[in-house]
Amino acid sequence: MTDFETTEADWRDELLATREEKDDFFGSHPQSPIPPGEREEFDGLSYFDPDAEYRVTATVEAYDDPEPVELETTAGPSQRYLRTVTLHFDVEGEEVSLAAYQQEGQDSLFVPFRDKTTGQQSYENGRYLELHPDRDLTDGEAVVVDFNLAYSPFCAYSETFSCPLPPEENWLSVLIPAGEKTRDDH
Repeated sequence: MTDFETTEADWRDELLATREEKDDFFGSHPQSPIPPGEREEFDGLSYFDPDAEYRVTATVEAYDDPEPVELETTAGPSQRYLRTVTLHFDVEGEEVSLAAYQQEGQDSLFVPFRDKTTGQQSYENGRYLELHPDRDLTDGEAVVVDFNLAYSPFCAYSETFSCPLPPEENWLSVLIPAGEKTRDDH
């Protein structure tokens, strides 16, 4: 077995374990977004099959002076973020980019997006990715973006949550059949 096959097999095993943990959380945890009356019958989230093609390497465009952005939400007031980097990458043979945001005091990067699965196979208001770099990303740096980890926000499961909506700059014109599907699309 080559190193690549081992690496891809390990990646797939880790991805499937992460999905199983999430399903367990959604099915039984008191903080699950699944309404309590529906948890007993919850049999797991629906996912696209793992696909390494949607684990892309992006080039970072970093901003020295991050621009404040107000993201609209599904309910309630907008939420303030800073656009700290833009990620440039190829998917399905097309060059695309996604802005990544941070809230003050948070280290993780928040990447809300829509693609051609939105409202069809995935949640109607878009999906999210989170990146957890161990340091500030620099201009021109390469970073892995794994769309197999794309997830639906809690508001996809219950109207009691208010979730940021992907801004128009993060509406992709390509299909990203990776990550979570809609609940009804098993």
